Amino acid sequence: MKSLAFLTRQAAPPSAVTAGLVAVLVGTASSAAIVFTAAQAAGASSDELASWMLALGVGMGVTSIGLSLRYRAPVVTAWSTPGAAVLATGLLGASMGQAIGAFLVSAALITLSGITGWFARVMNRVPVALAAGLLAGILVQFGIGLFSEMHHSFAVVFPMFTVYLLFRRWLLRYAVLAALTTGVVAATLTGSVRLRDVDLALSTPVFTVPEFSWQVVIGAGLPLFVVTMASQNLAGVAVLRNDGYQLPVSPLVGWTGAANLVLAPFGCFGLNLAAITAAICTGSSAHQDPDRRYLAAVWAGVFYLCLGVFGGTVGSLLTALPVSLIAGIAGLGLLATVITSLTSALADEQWRESAVITFLATASGVTLLGIGSAFWGLLAGVLTALVTRSLRRENRLDGDTAPQDRLPGVRPPLAEAAQHRRRAGADNRI
Repeated sequence: MKSLAFLTRQAAPPSAVTAGLVAVLVGTASSAAIVFTAAQAAGASSDELASWMLALGVGMGVTSIGLSLRYRAPVVTAWSTPGAAVLATGLLGASMGQAIGAFLVSAALITLSGITGWFARVMNRVPVALAAGLLAGILVQFGIGLFSEMHHSFAVVFPMFTVYLLFRRWLLRYAVLAALTTGVVAATLTGSVRLRDVDLALSTPVFTVPEFSWQVVIGAGLPLFVVTMASQNLAGVAVLRNDGYQLPVSPLVGWTGAANLVLAPFGCFGLNLAAITAAICTGSSAHQDPDRRYLAAVWAGVFYLCLGVFGGTVGSLLTALPVSLIAGIAGLGLLATVITSLTSALADEQWRESAVITFLATASGVTLLGIGSAFWGLLAGVLTALVTRSLRRENRLDGDTAPQDRLPGVRPPLAEAAQHRRRAGADNRI
């Protein structure tokens, strides 16, 4: 019995299980409605909607478990939320077969990106400070949401925040779990949990023969590929690297694309590396030992599999929970990651300005050409770095540095050397 209890603690640490559950809860509750809207745009029936959830759950579960065990790192995958938003408008008027054809084209391009390694080459050139600023910009809205929801639903969120602080003081490992439990109890007591809306139903796979329409491929398939790579995989790699997990990018992207390719005929529209939900599993709240945090991603995969099998039930359950509860637990679960990201973004002085630009542009939520703010924030940071660093090089070549780069009272090295030579010449003349 003692050995069984020990194995259970090793395989299922409470903090890791909680982080996995919170990651699935946050990721699903915050965007399930967008997925349902995308499916309905293609005229999906209730059975096809359940099949979409089954395919997505199985895809996220298998890839999260498999990749995390393979690399012993918290690799969490997710569905493409901005991709679903693109499909909600891009699939209007399209048949389900044409939608599946667009999914296959997007999945094939993602797989090709992983096999060729071009995406990894791009990511290897992104400085750590910019990646951290990117991640902080993505997550800051969740931290703000914690307190904005406290204004709207004080009776639910404030007890969560109070319990979280108390457990942070004495039982750090269980802080998020205690906050989640408190939130559920508070929401139940206030009557904001609508259990009457929950229906018990299992999902069954529905195979759809793909049809390839160039209009739907251009209008939905290609935009789905672009936003998945630019807004999702880009941020997902940044999350892993920000917490010190230097994993090979190409296999990660390639495997998510391959799983997407296999499951697309059943409604799996887009799989990618998770960003926001991954940050819940890569932070210290998931496990104090960074080498053991992969267990949080494994448990997230287990819960994703449950999500797929009970797709209809889970969807109704998530809609029954109050928004304030989801926003509150997301903000608390990501608090440590926001702190780490901001620290990394501002640590290196030479990248500080461009990292702040990345943070601000990403946090703005701007969307251009159907591409989310993660891509544009990183682009703004890179352009800032190119301009400011080139100007500094020119100043150094001219024998001086910009005033903002120099501490008060400190002479530039070249100026000091010139003055020394002048003094030496004067001494020789004497």
